[in-house]
Amino acid sequence: MPTDVHQHIWPTGFIELLRARTTPPYLDGWTLQADGEPPYEVDPADHDITARTRLAATDGLGLALVSLSSPLGIEYLPPAEADPLLAAFHDGALALPAPFGVWASPCLSAPDPEAVERELRRGCAGLQLPATALLDAVGWTRCAPFLDVLTRHGKPLFIHPGAVRPTPDAPPWWPALVPYVHQMHASWFAFRAFGRARHPRLRVCFAALAGLAPLHGERLAIRGGGRGQVDFDAFYETSSYGTRAVDAVVRAVGIDVVVGGSDRPYAPPVIPDLGAAAAVHALRTTNPARLLYGRDRAVSPWRTRPEGSPS
Repeated sequence: MPTDVHQHIWPTGFIELLRARTTPPYLDGWTLQADGEPPYEVDPADHDITARTRLAATDGLGLALVSLSSPLGIEYLPPAEADPLLAAFHDGALALPAPFGVWASPCLSAPDPEAVERELRRGCAGLQLPATALLDAVGWTRCAPFLDVLTRHGKPLFIHPGAVRPTPDAPPWWPALVPYVHQMHASWFAFRAFGRARHPRLRVCFAALAGLAPLHGERLAIRGGGRGQVDFDAFYETSSYGTRAVDAVVRAVGIDVVVGGSDRPYAPPVIPDLGAAAAVHALRTTNPARLLYGRDRAVSPWRTRPEGSPS
């Protein structure tokens, strides 16, 4: 079915808890206050379930996966603050009508893999982690118990930009263009260096084309990191990018590991013009299905085609 692997909806109970807070992240009416981000005027229609359901139908989606907004930093709050917000998000998101599905999110200040397992058993499609949790070997080691749970259940990991530090005098677009991209870059290289060897069967998806990190394959080879083989179980989600960027990533890693995502309501969906209807079908249908449900395990998870070679 046509799938968007990256959307956000705030359930009513989650919104109410954000309004009850007095320190970031919190809502003042419909104005969001979050550390490291300028005040953001939320459009109530963006979180109106009926309106969003109609919008998903207009987009022709059979499945739209929603996730916690990791830049809010909720995962890192003390458990007494994080747990009610996470529960409200999971309960509300799991109650959404078709075509919506849910990525689970954990509390990272007091990691509890059993809590993640409960959310997976309730129907979550997989686990979302902020890229800030996976920037180096220490992060991948700390999160390993979560990833072991995913492997046991055959569910994927979605890596999403996380909270940012305040940057005085920065323009409003700064967080999305500088720290978000840096986080995705670092998490991708850390996955290659530290994550994959520890989790050889984990399916993982990087939001925002991993900040275009796969395009640095030539530099990686020159600097001694090797070009390696394309990891057939590492996927790249397209939100906020258009035809040129998607085409470049396809040339680097192949069409089979690129999946469609929009980041609604923060960005509109973009269907890249890759010159063939089959390519769009792969991005929207075939590849998301392999990300979410896996493939024939008799086939090696590594492509025999080197990165950057013709598809």
